[in-house]
Amino acid sequence: MRFLYCFLLLSPLGLLAQTAIKADKIFTAAGPAIQSGIILIRDGKIEKIGTGFEIPVGYTLLEAKTVTPGLVDAHSLVGLSGALNIPTDQDQLEKSSPLQPDLRAIDAYNPEEKLVQYVRSWGVTTLHTGHGTGALISGQTFIAKTKPGTVESVTVKPLAMLAMTLGTSNYPSPGTRAKQMAMLRTELLKAQTYAKKMQDKDVTKRPAADLKMDMLVKLLSGEIKALITSNKANDIMNAIRLSKEFGLKLVLNGAAEAYLLIEEIKEAKAEVILHATMARNGGETLNMTRESAAILTAAGIPISIETGYEGYVPKTRVLIHEAAQAMVHGLDYEEAIKAVTINPAKLLGIEKRVGSIEVGKDADLVLYNGDPFEYLTKVCIVLIDGEIVNRGCE
Repeated sequence: MRFLYCFLLLSPLGLLAQTAIKADKIFTAAGPAIQSGIILIRDGKIEKIGTGFEIPVGYTLLEAKTVTPGLVDAHSLVGLSGALNIPTDQDQLEKSSPLQPDLRAIDAYNPEEKLVQYVRSWGVTTLHTGHGTGALISGQTFIAKTKPGTVESVTVKPLAMLAMTLGTSNYPSPGTRAKQMAMLRTELLKAQTYAKKMQDKDVTKRPAADLKMDMLVKLLSGEIKALITSNKANDIMNAIRLSKEFGLKLVLNGAAEAYLLIEEIKEAKAEVILHATMARNGGETLNMTRESAAILTAAGIPISIETGYEGYVPKTRVLIHEAAQAMVHGLDYEEAIKAVTINPAKLLGIEKRVGSIEVGKDADLVLYNGDPFEYLTKVCIVLIDGEIVNRGCE
């Protein structure tokens, strides 16, 4: 595989105002793959894509075997969970209370965390990350680019969803599923009352501002989605029941037994972030199947694949490998690409910027020296906003 680096020899990583990429195959995630295609990038945006046109003078040329959009991790804890697995880099779960909707992911995210660099080297350019599973309401999530910088400079959405868990808990209370649902319903009913009082024309009768209630009101109003981790069928049904009662925009996370509830999920109009394909069967994921992505997609339920969270170092999975496993187990090739690009971008509401290779979108691209789903293929170059942020084939 040949790459032309005339400019890059002077600057290993950097912004190229005008860049051209030639590739044997370009998976756009917006239509059929383009054979022997060219992508033009200007000022961090995709300027042109297609075949049979001349590259303008002044463009730095890169060549690759294959190009995909920058990968979008639908849900992870990267940036709050760190690579060293020591107390100082594990900020993903606050254990002082099982109900903490006021916790902001943006306050805990570390853009310089080694784990962010690691996933970037595997082509992940956008992360949906935040507070972890195991708490009834663990906190807020947010969306960031994986490029270097301050939290403010990498943030795409400072508030995305509210992370919740039904099933296994890391707290003594609630200890049963009935108690979990009772506690959640109680808090949401309180939030409904709080919202009504905050609308009182007499400002003196309005309650004092409450960060927890304010966030639950955003959830009730549909301003943000409920990200509910639930793997067993009965927990998934509890999530659906809760969403119907309170009119929540529901995103099922994990959803190991979702294949048992196809019609119920469709009726609820729930979105699905599917567990990492190669997760281990055990506990609440005992009945998971690696065919879930194919089964749900065939049923007309768009799925996004997550890396989620791992208890062992390096605390995360390789997203492109998880998509490859879904493809091996029945998911159409290009649908597997979409499951880690445009599908999560749509789910997260950022599809106008990322998730596919289209004119006007952010130039977030991954260049490979072979088939992205081939285990021996390397990620050669990663670009975010037209800037080369990783090189790996030299």
